[in-house]
Amino acid sequence: MSNKPASRWLQVPKSNPRAALRLFCLPYAGGSPIVFRDWPAFLPASIEVSALQLPGRGTRLQEAPFIRMEPLVEAAAQALLGFLDRPYALFGHSLGALTAFELARQFRKLNAPLPLVLFVSASRAPQLPRTDASTYNLPEPEFLAKLRRLNGTPEAILANAELMQLLLPALRADFTVLDTYTYNHQPPLGCPITVFGGEADTIGEAELVAWRVQTTAEFKLHILPGDHFFLSTQHVRLLAEIASALQPVDG
Repeated sequence: MSNKPASRWLQVPKSNPRAALRLFCLPYAGGSPIVFRDWPAFLPASIEVSALQLPGRGTRLQEAPFIRMEPLVEAAAQALLGFLDRPYALFGHSLGALTAFELARQFRKLNAPLPLVLFVSASRAPQLPRTDASTYNLPEPEFLAKLRRLNGTPEAILANAELMQLLLPALRADFTVLDTYTYNHQPPLGCPITVFGGEADTIGEAELVAWRVQTTAEFKLHILPGDHFFLSTQHVRLLAEIASALQPVDG
């Protein structure tokens, strides 16, 4: 199957046509493939990192961003089917974790191969009810204040009013996807799930352990130092765990 139709969906920091497997990475709300730019340096050469480039940002800035989970994962799954010609794993952080989970379920619905491992990071289990207030519909000052508290957007960007006006549509769209997400019960996945959490994150261990019911295969939980964005501060340790989990396949 040709890869051309999906090329706009993927950014590959270091192409490796002979890679044994692909690691598809989905960023947090407002994130982009640049989050995963340095990952190949910390993973075996046989793993090709492929970061999802969603509409409304980066090279797809002119495209309307998705505001609901279901159409997002349906479009992403169709775009990525041509890349499932070899073993793969999924990694998602925060909103990306929920998206990766729903993407795996969409692949199952399409009778496509399941990921070797579903890596979910900094996200409470999808079946748990939301306890925090919505963010996407906050007035701009409160919305920017919430972004500061989350500590995932550099202050230099938040302080740049012109740049923020460019980024706000995609940021609000991502939080709309997150805040309007509705879990629909389905049988658990048949692939292993590995969960990562931060010691100082507001998402507690019990909310991470609750992912266990979403798989009939192996379940693992790793708690790392740091807050919600341990993805940045603990990436070396995080990637060591990912490489270890994929080592039996990587061979």
